[in-house]
Amino acid sequence: MAIVLRLDRVMADRKISLNELAEKVGISNVNLSNIKTGKISAIRFSTLNSICRVLKCQPGDILEYVDDLEDQ
Repeated sequence: MAIVLRLDRVMADRKISLNELAEKVGISNVNLSNIKTGKISAIRFSTLNSICRVLKCQPGDILEYVDDLEDQ
């Protein structure tokens, strides 16, 4: 996949736990865990907006584009 999620890195930088972020964003721990581990194929803009608001970051801090051709 060309888009890599870096939520775990941003959470570590902000010293916020999965449970705390899930509560502040208003989504379940399971759903946030799936986002954090990259086990998703899509994310709602409203969810991304809430995550960025709580973590005081930009979407580009969480999402990273990696060219699939670099792997070859």
